[in-house]
Amino acid sequence: MSRQNPGRPADRQDHVERRRAQWRAELPDVDTRGMAILGRARWITLRVRPAIEAVFARHDLDTGEFDVLSTLLRSGAPYRLRPTELFTQLMISSGGLTNRLMRLERAGLIERPASDSDGRSLPVQLTALGRETAEAAFREDMAVEAGLLKGLDEAELTELARLLAKLAQTMDRA
Repeated sequence: MSRQNPGRPADRQDHVERRRAQWRAELPDVDTRGMAILGRARWITLRVRPAIEAVFARHDLDTGEFDVLSTLLRSGAPYRLRPTELFTQLMISSGGLTNRLMRLERAGLIERPASDSDGRSLPVQLTALGRETAEAAFREDMAVEAGLLKGLDEAELTELARLLAKLAQTMDRA
């Protein structure tokens, strides 16, 4: 027999609230507010991932490749970064970056021009096709994400973004 939260109609409970109610009945002394936030954040991330990955696939990219292209694009003209700057911003290993760069270079989306200032490291730069691809994928991704958020009004979006930023900053400091 399932245990429901008596304070909220069962048909209005999401899966996280149902689990919290079960835990309250089983272990009432355990604070499950973390599950209320982080459990839902995880579920949302898993739920939206296919729609976002489909955007990148339409542009012949995977998520990691898009991350490289978008990092270069948002860096501004001339859309060039050193590999160290890239893997630091992407929070990946240099080996992980190397594989992505090889795929993107083969696709003609980036180039590795010689550096005037550092002969040991070839910078990574968007090609015209890379810039066009990154911009188109980003615009489509943002349109998809905006559509996913249509259930919230402007004030709710602003407040949720503010609270998530605060949570992220708190976690960064921890």
